Amino acid sequence: MMNDSLMLDCYGRLGFESVPFSITPDTSLFYPGSQYASAYRQLSHACLHGQMAVMTGEIGLGKTLLVRCLLRQMPDTVRVAYLLNPMLEHGDLLKSIYEELVGEAPPADLTGSQLQQALVDRVIQSALQGQRHVVIVDEAHRLQPESLEMLRLLSNLETERHKLISLILVGQPELEQTLMLRSMRPLRERIGHWIRLAPMNRAESDGYIQHRIRLTHRTGQFGFTPMALWWLHRRSRGVPRRINYACEKALLLAYAAGVQQVNWSMARQACAEFTKVWT
Repeated sequence: MMNDSLMLDCYGRLGFESVPFSITPDTSLFYPGSQYASAYRQLSHACLHGQMAVMTGEIGLGKTLLVRCLLRQMPDTVRVAYLLNPMLEHGDLLKSIYEELVGEAPPADLTGSQLQQALVDRVIQSALQGQRHVVIVDEAHRLQPESLEMLRLLSNLETERHKLISLILVGQPELEQTLMLRSMRPLRERIGHWIRLAPMNRAESDGYIQHRIRLTHRTGQFGFTPMALWWLHRRSRGVPRRINYACEKALLLAYAAGVQQVNWSMARQACAEFTKVWT
């Protein structure tokens, strides 16, 4: 396994100025393909208009990257509570929302109901000063029913003109199963945007790879043969995270061969490393 410095040297020798297929979400490499551009617009609209949105998709489809792009472009007038650990107990979840939206820890001696009322009071006060508020929950399929009910009550907060808190739930398809329960009907009827991410088709997969090369390569001349692109899409099934893993391996093979193009054999060898985990 190459260390980071050797990896960077490898990319540099191939003509890349930065890592093209980073496994960690890199907002500078966001691919505005059709479904991703649409999802971004819907999420942005929900955040700025006091609405509720639900975005679901299987692992590796780019949900977290979309959220980070959204956060990066959020106006200064919007305060965001971005929750990455929905497994928190109900009370701790409410404290996290308070800290993120208010900017300070809540008084330690408040009961659950008092804390919720304190949050409501601070949100109303902030809204009068022109601020909007958004609660984004990643991994929301892990939320407990009582936490979902608490979020619903917060999202009901409104003035005569608009809702005061937008709610964005992001998770795996299990989230939809939870929301379809009869007990979730009051929350379900509040959803203004249902966004379901799907694996990329062949054209999107090719565009995704070419887009990342164009943004990171000095000349944009590094290439993948048509057969290599076909194989990468077939084996990855159009999942961006899988494409990143396979393309990274394929670039190393191109480097070892001293060429500026990934061919079918390299793509095939790169994908073969993940046969056991790509079911």
